[in-house]
Amino acid sequence: MKLQLLFISIILFLFTNSCVKNNTEASWVYIDNWTLQANPTNPEGILSHNITDAYVLIDDKVVGYFELPIKLPVLTNGEKKIIVYPAIRNNGISSTKKTYPFLEPYTITSTLIKNETIHIKPTTKYYANTKFWIENFEDAGIKLETAPNYPPILTTASDPAIVKYGQRYGWIHLTKKDSIWMGTTTKMSLPQYGSEVYLEIDYMNTNNVLTGVNSYGNLSFKANPNIQLNAQKDSEKRWKKIYIELKEILSFSTNYTLFEQFLRAELDPGKDYSDIYIDNIKLVYF
Repeated sequence: MKLQLLFISIILFLFTNSCVKNNTEASWVYIDNWTLQANPTNPEGILSHNITDAYVLIDDKVVGYFELPIKLPVLTNGEKKIIVYPAIRNNGISSTKKTYPFLEPYTITSTLIKNETIHIKPTTKYYANTKFWIENFEDAGIKLETAPNYPPILTTASDPAIVKYGQRYGWIHLTKKDSIWMGTTTKMSLPQYGSEVYLEIDYMNTNNVLTGVNSYGNLSFKANPNIQLNAQKDSEKRWKKIYIELKEILSFSTNYTLFEQFLRAELDPGKDYSDIYIDNIKLVYF
């Protein structure tokens, strides 16, 4: 259904854009990039984000998903209510856009005038009832635990040439001697049965990293591999942010009551060493 809606929206936009070229009655809406603001009622950690897209409605009519910034033609004039929903690339896939359920939409009422452009600079913040588990490596201890029987090679560092958020970040240095690592969040009860749950993580890595969920029940355990963070070339490495959906894994884990997110890395073949930098790890849910 979502893919059908996206396809229809794209067709409508292309048709509208074609008509506008020969229609002097068009007005324009320019939507700038998102700004993520703090919610004073809920500590959400450092405000890094990768909200690349928007889901747009005008007078409650769907216009579609668009990568920002975007200049949209509108074939009606007058006072209009414009709602812009924050949208992310689900699981890091550019073709899979989704309204992020934990962020508030931006709403504005403005008068559209033919041949003129209104500029929108959308802002958003997490809903006040959003819950978080956060590891941003700013505290003295490390909440992200190294799993038993794995070398304790996760450390914190503050190299100014690498740090991007706050003062510190997590660093895993893999070598042929210490070639494998796994870290886990705290075991916790998380919403199931179709509830929205996401992992947010900032990362820069020259080695593949597997994410997943460990599920614990009554004397039972199940590892659920999920999304891989692909290695970046050393000459091109940069900080990225991904939003990983956990809803399907949790909803199919009906026999389990406690869950922990894991990150696992094994030295990639052909390498003598590699580095993984992580920051602003958040489990986000209602």
